[in-house]
Amino acid sequence: MRALSVGHTAVGRWCLRHLQLLPVILLVGGAVLDYRTSPHVSAEAFYAAAPMTAAALLSLRATVLAGLGACAADIALLTHFGLIGASGGRSELAAVATVSALAVVVNRLMYYSNVRLEAVRRIALAVQRAVLPQLPASIGSLRIAVRYRSAVKDAQIGGDLYSAQDTPYGVRCLIGDVRGKGMDAVKVVDVAMGAFREAAEEEPTLVGVAARLERALLRERARRAGPERTEGFVTGVLVEIPHCGGELRLVNRGHPAPLVLHAGNVRSAEPSEPALPLGLAELGTARDRTDTLPFPAGATLLLYTDGLSEARNRAGDFYDPAAGLAGRAFPGPDGLLDALLTEVRRHSGGRITDDMALLAVTRGSGCTGERA
Repeated sequence: MRALSVGHTAVGRWCLRHLQLLPVILLVGGAVLDYRTSPHVSAEAFYAAAPMTAAALLSLRATVLAGLGACAADIALLTHFGLIGASGGRSELAAVATVSALAVVVNRLMYYSNVRLEAVRRIALAVQRAVLPQLPASIGSLRIAVRYRSAVKDAQIGGDLYSAQDTPYGVRCLIGDVRGKGMDAVKVVDVAMGAFREAAEEEPTLVGVAARLERALLRERARRAGPERTEGFVTGVLVEIPHCGGELRLVNRGHPAPLVLHAGNVRSAEPSEPALPLGLAELGTARDRTDTLPFPAGATLLLYTDGLSEARNRAGDFYDPAAGLAGRAFPGPDGLLDALLTEVRRHSGGRITDDMALLAVTRGSGCTGERA
């Protein structure tokens, strides 16, 4: 995916460099057309298009130069044909000069619009860094990688969440998907992440962590009005990887089952009993249950949101990550996630209709490095 992104960036830069020559091409082409055709044929459209094109593609200085160049070319050709004093010639020159002036205004408006957009992007990035943590590349013998893709173009954060942190009870991870979109979903992400960070450090069991998350989400939901007060919930998977030993523990609350990859085999970690999403436990009587799975050295745990498994191709077929990863070997969690993103992009034709969060953890040999 990184190589693909770099390729797209290089192509974009090449196109931009060549598009920046368009104002010059329009000016030269207009002047040649004007010179080689009848005096009654005008290249006014070329002269007007040059500064407007510069306004969209180039700096203020280049836009002003394009406008001056257009006016100068028009004056030169009108003089050559003896039309500079005619009413038609004066009207043509006035039109070119007016469009050139408007091009300067358009250039400034686009500049200030881009400045505001960049400020919004910086704010969105700051929000993402505040809400979703920058995960360490490793914790002891565990190697960790994460990827996030938002369904909204240029957005930095959406309704998916992830975390991984070292605790007295082992390395604990969370991946989740908030019902809904927009800023309301981001608020729920913030609540869930804050509750997890605190509970992961204090609760001795994953069931206790899930209960703390449940209470936090219920409090948040009680503050809302309308459908969100009764329908807000979060699907999620809680993971605990003990500091030593070859196993991991899971609590799944209505979320797509994680995958465990080892020696070319892919195992879906389906919950032993289905459970309601976080925030909806009051609708049922079942209690959370912790499932234990083997997690030997060399194995990789893949946690993901349904933006991955519900990616469709043109025929409407969902992407199957278990089938796509079976029989393959990856150098580490980063390689796995990059290959996965490349595959799902190819499968869906590059169309992302839902947020996608991916978290991969690969176990090395030895203990994970218990904290003092």
